[in-house]
Amino acid sequence: MYPEHSGYLPVERAVTVHQPQPLTPYDPGPSTAMDSYSERQPVVWVPDAYGRMVPMPKHLAPAPVVAPEPRDLTPLPLLDPIAQRLMGAGIGGGALSAGAGYGISEVINAAAGFSGGALIWIALVVLALRTPARAITGGKGSTVNIRKAVIKRSHFHG
Repeated sequence: MYPEHSGYLPVERAVTVHQPQPLTPYDPGPSTAMDSYSERQPVVWVPDAYGRMVPMPKHLAPAPVVAPEPRDLTPLPLLDPIAQRLMGAGIGGGALSAGAGYGISEVINAAAGFSGGALIWIALVVLALRTPARAITGGKGSTVNIRKAVIKRSHFHG
């Protein structure tokens, strides 16, 4: 394959072995004041924007959602009782106004009819009663012949 490696013998290489250095102990430096367990703030778990639960100090957490009071789910009337009363008063008032208007119009029509036609008939009756009977007939008595004929015919077409 390759001209320089005509044999199958591996090429010898220098092998380096890593020797780890011993670790030095951690020096924290100057000591700092630590919060004792009693001074720590309580932690609560709240959901983040992706739905994961993340820890958060309780004083920074959003206020809890207060459960609403249960609603009254009893069925309500179709119309409010006050609206029913107002509607009834409106319909009743309209019927009263219509009846009063109709009655007043009948009285006015009767007065107009009385003044137009009935007054003329009353004047003719009074005039006829005041006129003596002899003046009407020309001073002579009159004979009136009344003949009543009843003709009854029955036809059967059928």
